[in-house]
Amino acid sequence: MSRIFVTGGSGRLGRSVVAGLAEAGHKVISVDRDALPAEQLPAGAEQYTADLLAPGEAERLIRETAPDAVIHLAAIAVPFSAPEDVIFSTNTRLAFAVVSAATDSGVPKIVTASSPTALGYGSPAGWLPPSFPLDERTPPKPWNAYALSKLIAEQTVQMFAAAQGDKIRYAAFRPCYVISPEEWEGALTQQGHTVRERLDDPALSAPAQFNYVDARDVADFLDVLLDKMDTIPNGEVFFVGAKDALATAPLAELFPRFLPGSGPLTEHLTGTSPAFSIDKARDLLGWEPKRTWRIELTPPYEGPDTAASDPAALNDENHAGLVPAGATKEKP
Repeated sequence: MSRIFVTGGSGRLGRSVVAGLAEAGHKVISVDRDALPAEQLPAGAEQYTADLLAPGEAERLIRETAPDAVIHLAAIAVPFSAPEDVIFSTNTRLAFAVVSAATDSGVPKIVTASSPTALGYGSPAGWLPPSFPLDERTPPKPWNAYALSKLIAEQTVQMFAAAQGDKIRYAAFRPCYVISPEEWEGALTQQGHTVRERLDDPALSAPAQFNYVDARDVADFLDVLLDKMDTIPNGEVFFVGAKDALATAPLAELFPRFLPGSGPLTEHLTGTSPAFSIDKARDLLGWEPKRTWRIELTPPYEGPDTAASDPAALNDENHAGLVPAGATKEKP
C-alpha cells in the first residue's frame, strides 16, 4: 500500500482515480479547490481543499501528508472555456508548482496528466499526421493554449527527470476523452451530449478522433504505472485509451468524411480499430483497458454496429490502438 497525493481529485477524472486507487488498497490524499460531499469520498481516502497556485501551498501540503507518489490532474480542463492566456498561465503554473514541490519534498514518484490534443488535431489551418494509428512518436503540433499547456506539462516532468537522474521517477500520460461511470447510464458527457448521441451522430465524436476511455481504466493504468515506474525509462509519456473507437462504423469509413485527405492514411483502421495506439503502455507496463462502450453502455446500444461485425473486432491478439481526447473544443 502506498500513500498517493492526487491533485484535482474532485474532478470528473479525479473522482474515479481517487476511488480506483483507494479500492486497490492505497491511501489516497485528494486535493482540490472544491471538496466532495463526505458521502462520496471512498473509504481509504481523505481530502483537502487548497489553491495550489498560492505561494508555498503545494509544498506545504505535500510535506504535511508525506506521500509516496504524486499524481497531478488539476487544470482548466476544457479548451476555450476561459481566455487563452488564463488557460495557459493556470495550467503551466499548476504543473510546475506541483511537480517542483513534489521534487523538492523528495517524493519518489511523480506523474502528470497531459492530453492527446498536444498533437494538434482539429487545427483550423488543417492537420494530418505522418501516419495512423497515432502514437507517442507522432509529432506534437499544439494550436491552442490548452494543448500547448499540456505539452509543457510533459516537458516539465522531463526537465526535472533530466536534472534528477533516476533519484526521482517521473512520467506523463495522455488520457483520451474521459467517460465517467454515470455517463454510461445517460448522464451528459463533457460536451453536453450523451454517449448514445455521440454514437448515433459521428459528427459529434469526429472532432475528438472518435477516442474515449473509461475513467476507471485510467485509474487502473495509474496503479500499474506507479508499480512499474522503477523499471521503465524515466520521463516516459503514454497514451491511455480504450481498445476500440467510439464509433459504430470502422474509422476507415468515417475518417474520409471528417478529416480531408486522411483516406490513404486510415484505410487500415478496419473493424473497431481506434485512431491511437496504446501499444507503448501494453509493452512497457503490461496494462490493458478492461472496458468498452459495447459492454458498459446501459441499456445496450441497439443501432447498427458495422464495426463490430468484423471478426477481428476487439480481439486482444489484434491490438487496436487508442484515440485522442478533445479536439477543437473537446477536453481529454
